[in-house]
Amino acid sequence: MYVVKSPLADADLKIVSEALQGALMDLVDLALTGKQIHWNIVGPRFRSIHLQLDEVVASARAHSDTVAERAAALGVPPDGRATTVASGSGIKTAPAGWIKDTDAVSAMVDALGSVITRMRERVTATEAPDPVSQDLLIAITADLEKHHWMFQAENA
Repeated sequence: MYVVKSPLADADLKIVSEALQGALMDLVDLALTGKQIHWNIVGPRFRSIHLQLDEVVASARAHSDTVAERAAALGVPPDGRATTVASGSGIKTAPAGWIKDTDAVSAMVDALGSVITRMRERVTATEAPDPVSQDLLIAITADLEKHHWMFQAENA
């Protein structure tokens, strides 16, 4: 059942909806991963990294809402349920238990890198079928790349 009718052709909508759903799953998982590490980080740089993790979580949550609303605007119901996110995210599972500050930074560099790689693929995939969604994905990718750079600088 389609409550909202998309202005996109069916073939284009399929490409765009897969890109948006994939982005949603990665962003929701990035927020969860950031929080898991945030709660369990220990070490001399605890405070600064703890606060930096909150910035990533806030960005990921805001971007996930934007992506989900774009999907809904195109007539595609977004799916951010835990089971969907767990089965479709490209992020490795966050470490359990206490995590040393340097390991926390490495885990976030890896998580952000995975999401960025997949986001760049989505940017390419949506270029022709929907430049509006592509523009949204470009802006999100740029923001994630800024966080990625800042975390890499932590362990340089």
